[in-house]
Amino acid sequence: MKIAILGWGSLIWDRRKEFDGQHEDWQSDGPNLKLEFSRVSQTRCDALTLVLDAQNGTSCRVAYAISKRENPDDAICDLRCREGTTLSKIGFYLADGTRGQSRDRESFASIGAWAAGKKIDVVIWTDLESNFKDKGRCGKSFSIKNALCHIQALDAEGKAKAAEYVWRAPAFIDTPLRKALQSQPWFPRHG
Repeated sequence: MKIAILGWGSLIWDRRKEFDGQHEDWQSDGPNLKLEFSRVSQTRCDALTLVLDAQNGTSCRVAYAISKRENPDDAICDLRCREGTTLSKIGFYLADGTRGQSRDRESFASIGAWAAGKKIDVVIWTDLESNFKDKGRCGKSFSIKNALCHIQALDAEGKAKAAEYVWRAPAFIDTPLRKALQSQPWFPRHG
C-alpha cells in the first residue's frame, strides 16, 4: 500500500526524529491546495502558520513524502502525534473509497485526483482550520492588513517565531501574506 503524507510548512523543515523516521524524503510535486498563513499558533507564541484555507488561501503546489507504514491508521497516528492534535484534525483520503475525512471538499477533490494520477492508495494531511477571526490580535477577520496588524502586535518572541516560520516555509509557498511580510523592512530574514 502506497501512503503519502502531504506537507507545506514545519513538517518539512522542523525535523522530528520519531516522525521523520517513518517516511521517505519530501518530494515537491504534490497536489495544488489553497494555503495561507491564517492560523494563530499557540505553540509558536501566536505566530501565524500555514493551513488549508478555502476562503483566503492561494493555490500552491505542496510537497509529499511516502510513509514507511503499511497500515493507513498507523500513518495517520504518526501525523496526529507529530502535530499534537486529535484525529479529527487529520485529513485522509483512501483511493478505494472506504473512508475519507476533510474539512474542505475542493481540497479533498484535488487530493483525490492527484492521488489517482500518482497511483497512491492513501493520502494524509494536517487538516487544521484558520482561527484568525477568533484568535487574531486585531479582533477582525483575516486580511493582509489585519494579519500585518496581528504580527506587529506580537511580543519579541512571537515576532521571531513568525519570521522564522514564514522565512523557512518552502519556496513553493507563494501567498499574498508571505509576499507582504517579506517586503516589510521590520520583518527580518531569519537565519
